[in-house]
Amino acid sequence: MNTEPGDSAASEQAAAASDTVRLVIPDSIDLVEFFGPGESNLRKLERTFPDLDIHVRANQVQAVGDPARIEAFVSVIGELKKLHASGHRINEETIDRVTSFSSEGTAASAVLGTNILSTRGKSIRPKTMGQHDYVKAIRHHTITFGIGPAGTGKTYLAMAMAVNALQHKEVSRIILTRPAVEAGESLGYLPGTLNDKIDPYVRPLYDALHDMVDPESIPLLIETGTIEVAPLAYMRGRTLNDAFIILDEAQNTTGEQMKMFLTRLGFGSRMVVTGDVSQIDLPGKTRSGLKMVRDILTGIEDLEFCELGSKDVVRHSLVTKIVDAYDLWGSAK
Repeated sequence: MNTEPGDSAASEQAAAASDTVRLVIPDSIDLVEFFGPGESNLRKLERTFPDLDIHVRANQVQAVGDPARIEAFVSVIGELKKLHASGHRINEETIDRVTSFSSEGTAASAVLGTNILSTRGKSIRPKTMGQHDYVKAIRHHTITFGIGPAGTGKTYLAMAMAVNALQHKEVSRIILTRPAVEAGESLGYLPGTLNDKIDPYVRPLYDALHDMVDPESIPLLIETGTIEVAPLAYMRGRTLNDAFIILDEAQNTTGEQMKMFLTRLGFGSRMVVTGDVSQIDLPGKTRSGLKMVRDILTGIEDLEFCELGSKDVVRHSLVTKIVDAYDLWGSAK
């Protein structure tokens, strides 16, 4: 600890209550990447720790201020160094997440450094503790339920885990399915061929798939059956072996449909069921199979329920505020 006495009793007291720390950024770390273009990451750190006096000279970072805040700052810099070393791109969003983890006593590098899939020049990783636990559950359970609001990565991370399993030959095919329920419409009333009718329901699954697999190879993978995308009704009567199966928008299944889907499980397969129980489009008073299933299956081994919340939303920060506002409005009714 370094302190400099002031010219008055007040400054002496303030100096005595302050710490000075100097942190060295190793030569192995590119300083421009670490501090960001135009030192944008440094500016973000200054905004995150406005009560500290932060300076950078060459590869040294100096911070002066309250010892507790200095400790938090040292923790954040240490985690950022670990993430950079693991190939994680450091930006303002990363600093926000690392700071949040550190305030909760969690090592951000253990969460954000978990690489699920590297594809097309980018890495897909969990960005919150909830997402980390969700990915871990998928890895270690045959059936996983991911329940939470829009933007929490339920489907996207499940898709990444499916592609990872296919690449590592843990399964021989991926099956993606959704119930064909949307604002009261039915397949029969939509125009066009069967494929045209199915497309609106499975389009979000294709969108995620295009992020993770070479788009030019997708038609061949679908043609050979390595990847299958179909409405839930097409699962009836089948036994799905050696497959990674994702049921998306499961809040729009009935109890009977949910049972039908879960009993399609075959040998060597894994299932992930995702949904948001606050966005049910079933007609009338039909009860959601996703709402029912937890009461029915609680306590069964090799099956895990993961709850994701507004803290796990990784879309625009405004989405988190919208989710929280709707939750507050719903609880007040």
